[in-house]
Amino acid sequence: MQSEVCKTLSSPKRLEILNALKNGEKTVSELVEILGAPKANVSQHLAVMRRVGILKTRRDGVSIYYSVSNPKVIQACVLMKEVLTEQMTERTKLIKIVSKK
Repeated sequence: MQSEVCKTLSSPKRLEILNALKNGEKTVSELVEILGAPKANVSQHLAVMRRVGILKTRRDGVSIYYSVSNPKVIQACVLMKEVLTEQMTERTKLIKIVSKK
């Protein structure tokens, strides 16, 4: 299950979707506007994310609202971003040290 979730989150567009949903639920139309991507493309990504349990839905009349199923998913993404930022900072320091020699 973990590898399926990680594989699902390997898509930059899906990370954008998560970022758009981190402060609350949105409809497909709202996500299309935020992401500037075709509706069919956004819908496909949402379906994959829902299938692996990253997202959940709520119906209100004809509108379907998508939201993150567990806030820990957002926390995990934030933590990974912090790790990658630290790695990039460390690499930049090493490059500067090597270039001075």
